[in-house]
Amino acid sequence: MATDLVQIAQLLNLTLDAKQHRKAEAELKILSEQPNYSLSLLTLVHDATKPTQTRLAAALAFKNFIRHNWVNEDGSHKLAANEVETIKKEIVGMMIEAPSQIQAQLGEAISTIADSDFWERWDTLTQDLVSRLSPTSFKQTNGVLEVAHSIFGRWRPLFSSNDLNREVLHVVGVFGDPFTQMLGIADQQIGANSGHEAELRGWLTTMSLLVKIFYDLSCQDLPPVIESNLQSITVLLHKYLSYTNPIFDGEEDDPTPLENLKSDICEVLQLYTNKYDDDFNPYVQKFTQDVWNVLSSVGPEKRYDILTCQALKFLTAVASVSRHAQIFSDEATLGTIVEKVIIPNVSLRESDVEMFEDEPIEFIRHDLEGSDTDSRRRASTDFLQKLLGNFEMLVTQVVFKYINHFLEQGKTDWKAKDTAVYLFLAIAAKGAVTASHGVKTVNSHINVVEFFTQHIAGDLVGGDSHPIAKVDAIKYLYNFRSQLDKAQWAAAMQPLIQNLGSDNYVVYTYAAIAVERVLYLTDDSGQHIFPRADIQPHAKELLEHLFSLVEKDASPAKLQENEFLMRCIMRVLIVLKEGAAECGINNILTHLNGITNIIKQNPSNPRFYYYHFEAMGALVRYCSSLPQVDLISRLWEPFALILTEDVSEFIPFVFQIFSLLLELNPTAQIPGDFKALLELVLTPTLWDTRGNTPPLSRFLAAIIPKAAQAIVLENKLEAVLLIFQRLLASKKTSQNAFDIIDSVVTTFPAEVLEPFFTNVVGLVFDSVQKHPSDSHKLRVARFYHLVSAKPGLGADFFIKHADAVQANVFTPFYLQVIRPTTALFAKPVDRKLAVVSYTKTLCESEAFATRYAKGWGFTCTNLLDLLKNPPRVAAGLGDELLVENDVDDIGFGIGFTPLNTCKRGPTDAYPEITEIEKWVGQYVKEANAKMNGQITRFAQERLAPEAQQFFAPYLA
Repeated sequence: MATDLVQIAQLLNLTLDAKQHRKAEAELKILSEQPNYSLSLLTLVHDATKPTQTRLAAALAFKNFIRHNWVNEDGSHKLAANEVETIKKEIVGMMIEAPSQIQAQLGEAISTIADSDFWERWDTLTQDLVSRLSPTSFKQTNGVLEVAHSIFGRWRPLFSSNDLNREVLHVVGVFGDPFTQMLGIADQQIGANSGHEAELRGWLTTMSLLVKIFYDLSCQDLPPVIESNLQSITVLLHKYLSYTNPIFDGEEDDPTPLENLKSDICEVLQLYTNKYDDDFNPYVQKFTQDVWNVLSSVGPEKRYDILTCQALKFLTAVASVSRHAQIFSDEATLGTIVEKVIIPNVSLRESDVEMFEDEPIEFIRHDLEGSDTDSRRRASTDFLQKLLGNFEMLVTQVVFKYINHFLEQGKTDWKAKDTAVYLFLAIAAKGAVTASHGVKTVNSHINVVEFFTQHIAGDLVGGDSHPIAKVDAIKYLYNFRSQLDKAQWAAAMQPLIQNLGSDNYVVYTYAAIAVERVLYLTDDSGQHIFPRADIQPHAKELLEHLFSLVEKDASPAKLQENEFLMRCIMRVLIVLKEGAAECGINNILTHLNGITNIIKQNPSNPRFYYYHFEAMGALVRYCSSLPQVDLISRLWEPFALILTEDVSEFIPFVFQIFSLLLELNPTAQIPGDFKALLELVLTPTLWDTRGNTPPLSRFLAAIIPKAAQAIVLENKLEAVLLIFQRLLASKKTSQNAFDIIDSVVTTFPAEVLEPFFTNVVGLVFDSVQKHPSDSHKLRVARFYHLVSAKPGLGADFFIKHADAVQANVFTPFYLQVIRPTTALFAKPVDRKLAVVSYTKTLCESEAFATRYAKGWGFTCTNLLDLLKNPPRVAAGLGDELLVENDVDDIGFGIGFTPLNTCKRGPTDAYPEITEIEKWVGQYVKEANAKMNGQITRFAQERLAPEAQQFFAPYLA
């Protein structure tokens, strides 16, 4: 054990080294398969003689190990029983004693364990926590409360359920009374230690944790123990909202425990205002005054940022309740709110300007719409917009007085103009600001285009404007992009592109953000405002400039820092489509490959490399058929290096792009070095990483048709089917399993499938029992129809192997799974496949003609339902089942267009015959002739009159 601990500690330290972390992580993965690995990590975490970085690395490794190895999909423990019990026994005490940064990691691990085990498989935990609470030691009590919050805090985002309610009741029954007693103890200790800084900080932290747990216990329903003590609890909350102590005067950077406590109180006040207004109504007005006093007393220092945001969120909640909103309804009150609260919190501070200059990428991420949830500006805007929603005309008039005032000052002071623009942005937008179209609805009392023309446009093109003024102008266009028509955008586009040439990081980045969103923008008919023809003349220069900005600093960290530039590159290539050829595809690939080779050394920005590989994917999708470039050869070398060096972050992207190259390759042969990839993909260890499964299964499905001969000659089909079996066993990967088996069925003839198919059918039957969801049944039904429709296989082939699994099992499978599930098919390609399957069953299946006589009639009825009824999407099946516009052909040489899925009138049993209906009729007619009228006899004996009416013209 000692040797193992030394080795594990050394490897954990090496994971912190950018040059050695991959090798160290690989060795740790091997060690993690040994028994009691998790206990070794906990031993290192608890060893106070070890360096803090080693203990923290061990805690992080333990958290991740528990996340992936605690339980399987069925909820059963994956670790040995003694290991599970030891972890539960030791981890609480370890977390209580650990430093705060280690507590955070252990807390997440406890939360993971609690997700599966608490409370019924860990029913001693709550009482254990209660027994450890101390009335004299804040350190021990705070450790206990941190553990409790890590468990109870899981309830906050959850929907109510019977199991959750039982868990909450269990906790409240054990923890409720000690919790209320601890509130009184903490209050007493704070009073007794008001002059002792260390103790005061500790007990204020205790009170803060108790308020967090107060939120946790109340987030689902109002517990009786809280309801009966609500009045006394609100007295404490009042007390600490107004509490001050000179010990905390003069601190300006990080929030003190006092600010944290007040922030937590504001958060719980927001919950009670929104969720329990009937019970909390008597207290709202007093708390509103308390919170107003808090906002009036805090300064612009960063230590007050979180408190200010939470206080404003509470006021927003008050304004959201109609009976409370009236306290803000008169002009004088609104003027005071704007002047005393809104303006101070939307005005730029020195710290904001310093961030703009010293940490520009962080400024952008904080400032960008939707990214600054916890900023003073965002919270102030939300409050002002809530007031605007209640009193639109009055708020507009009040705020515009200040806008005009700051615009006048802004003629000589850019900061004042920034405040004016921000106030205008706050009251001009109504409703949510969407990622796709920005502000879609505007204040009816405001003209956003006129305001831009009169007050902002000059900063967009002016050479002497302050960089922040330029950013405000660009952000204005970005936010109101849906409010400008094509002509207005045509005038604004060139200045935007010119601002990409700015030497200011924030200016050129915001220009890239705005250009990307404008290129994405569509009109009401779904057409791009700026199609390829509009952007093509500028595209080459635009791309070169964007690449030069990305490549300014060639270090891995700096090169991938700015995801917004790469997103713009991606969007330009998507809009250009085949037009990228005019910009020099080889040159674009040189840039992209060069970036790949640098960032693979240490991938650190997932958003950047997502957009990076999407840009590559756009080139592949739209330019792979062009003769002037061999994309496979250009991408092979950098991608092969990624696989060789096991850059795990990039492997999913590599296989997605390789899949796309195969899918778009018109030849039937496996191209270039791709055969080596087949060997790699069939290696089971590559499938151990969950994120690899979708791209690997897509790649395998794409390469099977092109490598069919090699798979058969080298006996690799069994290895392929083992991958299928592995994926089918898990409900999270069963959809990927069907991607593979569908490709196998489509590719190989019956004689190749014959030795394996009984096992395949058996696995599919078992999966229906294990994963009875509608989405799974849809794939099962599609798989059946694929077999049934394929020439050389057919329904009888499936039935023969079903009988080999279990005699007569096909009947319930067909009646209970295939027929009802097929009716739910919504994708035209799936409905087309089912039509072919049913038609061939009627015309060619010996089993349905003789053994399943009733089934023949049912099948005919199902076929006609598909032809005459529009698709029905089962509730809860997700967007992926919506009818698609562009439909792939199902193959097998059948080239008709998608099904006619229009709604039929009540008197139209059959409307105009569609192309597919003609195909069905013709197929039935030819089969009937070959069978000497047997289908005619079946139709007369087994079909209802309506069905006979459909077939009558073809069976005459």
